[in-house]
Amino acid sequence: MTELLAVAVITVLAVISPGADFAMVVRNSYLYGRTTGLMAAAGVAAGVLVHVAYTMLGVGLLIASSTALFTAIKLVGAAYLVYIGVRTFFARGDVEVDLETRPRLTRLGALRTGFLTNALNPKTTLFVVSTFTQVVGPGTGVWQQAGYGLFMSAAHFGWFALVALFFSNSRLRTSMLRWQKALNRGIGSVLVGLGVTLGLAR
Repeated sequence: MTELLAVAVITVLAVISPGADFAMVVRNSYLYGRTTGLMAAAGVAAGVLVHVAYTMLGVGLLIASSTALFTAIKLVGAAYLVYIGVRTFFARGDVEVDLETRPRLTRLGALRTGFLTNALNPKTTLFVVSTFTQVVGPGTGVWQQAGYGLFMSAAHFGWFALVALFFSNSRLRTSMLRWQKALNRGIGSVLVGLGVTLGLAR
């Protein structure tokens, strides 16, 4: 029971803390609508499972003990955050409010963006690896560990689905579209800042 509570608390705190995944879901939701935002949220949740899978296979322990390997993973993730941040910052404005007729981002594209954002997110790496290495013990069964991983993924989807529903609200979305260029630059700057900070962190 203590182990389960610890996983739940750590997961909730990790999910609601703002990061690249939050900025990405917000952007996709207000630019392209509710369905696209929800697909991005599903991609974020799927990205969590990548970290759960390799951690359960023992790679997480290797990352925790190998500074060089962890640094390499961190730098790749940081570079990706900078990349999508720069693309967001310089994204062209003037997206139409009625995006049902000519969507600029496909559902598969939104799913892929969400997946890559979390699969290459150092914050998610740290969250999953630290949770498993600190909470899960030698006596924890494989199915129980899988259950924890599924809970982490489901928690991400639940939270980011709410984010997508909120930021795709028609009135809020129309208002945000009027300030699209400024929002793109703000979100892009946050993503670049996160990438640089994570890349330089020791």
